[in-house]
Amino acid sequence: MTKNTSSEETKTAPQGGNSIDKFKKEVGPSGFIGAIVGLVLILGTAGYFIIDIQKSKKNDKAQNEIFQAQYYYEKDSLESALLGDGRNLGFLDIIDIYSGTEVANLAHFYAGAAYLKQRKYDEAVDYLSKFSTSEEIVQARANKLLGDAYMELGNFTDAAKNYMNAAETVEDQYFSPGYLLNASLAYEKSSDYTSAIKALDIILNDYKDASEYSEARKHKARLEVLAGK
Repeated sequence: MTKNTSSEETKTAPQGGNSIDKFKKEVGPSGFIGAIVGLVLILGTAGYFIIDIQKSKKNDKAQNEIFQAQYYYEKDSLESALLGDGRNLGFLDIIDIYSGTEVANLAHFYAGAAYLKQRKYDEAVDYLSKFSTSEEIVQARANKLLGDAYMELGNFTDAAKNYMNAAETVEDQYFSPGYLLNASLAYEKSSDYTSAIKALDIILNDYKDASEYSEARKHKARLEVLAGK
């Protein structure tokens, strides 16, 4: 994934990277993901305006509608977030009424996450699997939540697949190691000890400064005993 850059870009890149890393540390993973989700919504609206004015107007209207549902979600008022409160639309209505917009796409993410919190795992899988974005951190988060839902359903193979997709999508020391630990556990649950160890090896080889490094070493030693190595 090496990219050629000019000397000027090479000089300025570390400053930008350091700023992003500093922001991640200040707000934490959840806060950083929330900021990116908000950015996706804004960029999505702008993109639709350029491509199709009519669709952009529909997206703008949907953007105004989704804020209250997002508020309810953040407050764990999940029924109101999903179904609305009688005056404001919930995520499910937004998906239906504003189908085809970026906001409706984002509503799939929120609906799936809300159902996961409600322990309605089949519904969570249904909505999360319909969400997609080019924003890597948000897509990785969606894959991780899909993995969580599959774990609860006892589908450890699909859980591991989604955790690995999350880790490979974002490739970031603040997120990938945790996703890889999740993948290793899912592989272990499915008795695939070789794949479980391989997931941990990625942490040990590529993310040596990650907070999950020591935990990965312990789990690898335990798994090697189980695998008879």
